[in-house]
Amino acid sequence: MLIAFSITPLGTASASVSAEVAEAVRVVRASGLPHHTDAMFTTIEGEWDEVMAVFHDAVMAVAAMSDRVSFVLKGDYRPGHDAGAMEAKMRSVEAHLAAREAASD
Repeated sequence: MLIAFSITPLGTASASVSAEVAEAVRVVRASGLPHHTDAMFTTIEGEWDEVMAVFHDAVMAVAAMSDRVSFVLKGDYRPGHDAGAMEAKMRSVEAHLAAREAASD
């Protein structure tokens, strides 16, 4: 299973929320699950219970620093597919891009 999420603290004194977001990322990294963080979302891969527990812990880490937490969560549950979906999806997109570029040359 893949989940992508964004966690935002609300009501902080600072205009920047990078310290709070860093705590959520710290939780994800400590989980040991495959993950990717970019400017907008963090994606993690694992079994349902694993990824949901990490997501919960990341929300609680931010909640410990803020009175209110907003989040966006998107999931891809595909039974029967083993680990490596995160990389496999990107390889597929890159292959399509490369084929289109080769066809236009």
